[in-house]
Amino acid sequence: MPRSRNTGDLCVQPEDTSHCTRPRRGIQRGHISRTTEAASANMTWLTCLACFLRTQAQQVLLNTCRCKLLCQKLMEKIGLLVLCAFGFWMFSMHLPSKMEVWQDDSINSPLQSLRMYQEKVRHHTGEIQDLRGSMNQLIAKLQEMEAMSDEQKMAQKIMKMIQGDYIEKPDFALKSIGASIDFEHTSATYNHDKARSYWNWIRLWNYAQPPDVILEPNVTPGNCWAFAGDRGQVTIRLAQKVYLSNLTLQHIPKTISLSGSLDTAPKDFVIYGMESPPREEVFLGAFQFQPENTIQMFPLQNQPPRGFAAVKVKISSNWGNPRFTCLYRVRVHGSVTPPRDSHLAPLS
Repeated sequence: MPRSRNTGDLCVQPEDTSHCTRPRRGIQRGHISRTTEAASANMTWLTCLACFLRTQAQQVLLNTCRCKLLCQKLMEKIGLLVLCAFGFWMFSMHLPSKMEVWQDDSINSPLQSLRMYQEKVRHHTGEIQDLRGSMNQLIAKLQEMEAMSDEQKMAQKIMKMIQGDYIEKPDFALKSIGASIDFEHTSATYNHDKARSYWNWIRLWNYAQPPDVILEPNVTPGNCWAFAGDRGQVTIRLAQKVYLSNLTLQHIPKTISLSGSLDTAPKDFVIYGMESPPREEVFLGAFQFQPENTIQMFPLQNQPPRGFAAVKVKISSNWGNPRFTCLYRVRVHGSVTPPRDSHLAPLS
């Protein structure tokens, strides 16, 4: 080093200190200046080095701060990413089933709708077929009911014909209003073996109908009064004195006759009006009954009008049965007061 070198020089020449004091001072001054220059150079170099180091340190610090900030931002981003990933993971843990359901619904809903529509169509087709079958059954039942109604209507017509509901005249020979049979002036009832009931050869009862059956409106096969042969008579006591105008005979039609014939029906007969005692008989007309017409009304010859308490029907023949004659119903028409018109027009 220069300092060490200068120090040696000073030590080599101790004896010439007196003679060379001024030069030494100049030398010292130059040496000092040089030292100062060197020191200043060193200081400049150190200052530059320090500045450089400081600059580098500042850059390092700046870079470190930037790295820290970058690391912080990176950590924040990583944390946010991790949080998002965790959230997505948590969301994905619950979402797949819903997604699958949604995907299944989105994919399968048209198919399911189509299948449901097909099932509904099949169901409604079955219902329509059932309804069609029910309608066919209902139509068949209605047709049966129609046929039955036709039969019932026919039966009602027959019953009306039998019962004579279309004859709009009062019947004074009804048993229900007080009419009765005068058995003293009436033929005996025909009793045949088929109309009797026996037990050990003991007769229990007789099925033969009495004469007053002709005073009831129940006209059915077998419900008639029969007398033996083709000649007989019946006398009817009226409920009160009546001015007679017509008499009606009724028989069952051939279609419901058990024998299939009308040979037991009366044919020729005569009508008499009977007053109170001494029971004088007044001829009111002779007529013929046609069995094809089940109900026939005959006008009586009651001129001038007279009131009678009884009527006698005297039958002189029937339509071919030799054993007995059947009489189903007899009706007597008229009024309880004298008619205004003395001339009664005949009715048929």
